[in-house]
Amino acid sequence: MTFEFIVGHINYWLFIVLMMTGLYIVVSKGNLVKKIVGLNIFQTSVFMFYISVGKITGGTAPIFPLDMNVDPDVVYSNPLPHVLILTAIVVGVATTALGLALIVRIREEYGTIEEDDILDIERKVASDENRLHGEAMGGRA
Repeated sequence: MTFEFIVGHINYWLFIVLMMTGLYIVVSKGNLVKKIVGLNIFQTSVFMFYISVGKITGGTAPIFPLDMNVDPDVVYSNPLPHVLILTAIVVGVATTALGLALIVRIREEYGTIEEDDILDIERKVASDENRLHGEAMGGRA
């Protein structure tokens, strides 16, 4: 690998670094807000990758001139990747808002947003329910 190759593909290197950072945050962190941040970083890396793939060097906007004398050597950029990314950004913002709203409800219900604490509370509630169910059945399980 030469220096020119690395610099020439810097957007792909940044994509890899951002994707791995986002994945690491989602997998390793127990705080639910940090998980949402990790998902957003991961999502941003995918946007960057998709736009990088859709880039055409020397391409112009796909707007045909009013006169019909079109140069056959003109290279047009495909607008589809950019339009899809705009849609994905809107969906990503809505998903983030929903995730944060769910975190607020989880905080109200459990008093914490740490995944391990929530799991401990759930296990305790489940064992209490099993114990109460066993007592209600007269000691027969």
